[in-house]
Amino acid sequence: MHLVCSDLEGIFLPEIWIKFAEKTGIPELRLTTRDISDYDVLMQHRLNILKLHGLKLPDIQAVIATMDPLDGALEFLDWLRSVTQILVVSDTFVQFAGPFMQKLGFPTLLCNSLEVAADGMIANYVMRQKDGKKKVAQAMQSLNYTVIGVGDSYNDIAMLQAADHGILYRPPDNVRRQYPAFPVASGFDELKGMIQSIIGGDGGLQ
Repeated sequence: MHLVCSDLEGIFLPEIWIKFAEKTGIPELRLTTRDISDYDVLMQHRLNILKLHGLKLPDIQAVIATMDPLDGALEFLDWLRSVTQILVVSDTFVQFAGPFMQKLGFPTLLCNSLEVAADGMIANYVMRQKDGKKKVAQAMQSLNYTVIGVGDSYNDIAMLQAADHGILYRPPDNVRRQYPAFPVASGFDELKGMIQSIIGGDGGLQ
């Protein structure tokens, strides 16, 4: 049987930090895992900026409340769930992504969490486990699934390399250049075709 392990932001949702950067007018918050490969360096950068500007979790959640899934994301997820299984595997946080799950039809989400002070300031972040995306792919393989990995950023590469089939979805040029071995899908129709060619058939759980 096949199973898709997919990233969340940049695939099904807009990049939350980019939207927050646009709302606050702080360009330094636009940096994502598409730009910085070391996730701890990226998160410490973000937390320092939030502290400097006195920005709290409710400020970020207020922006998230205005956001919707990317065009075609829900329709693609509905199709995907009709032909195979999917786990959404993300380095985002449950405090960010939780409100989106209803909009996406409640896919299973594996992500991280934030440590939040009583005043709403984000004190730290807690990874679910080290190399969590890669380990999810490996765990599903240990259950005899053929894993299809889908991602767009540096922090997805280990998962795509561990998967039986790895696909980059609309990656930035720097990621595409550094990892030319992965096929690239430029939209949901192309991604659907790639997955369909792997699992075979037009319907029914494969």
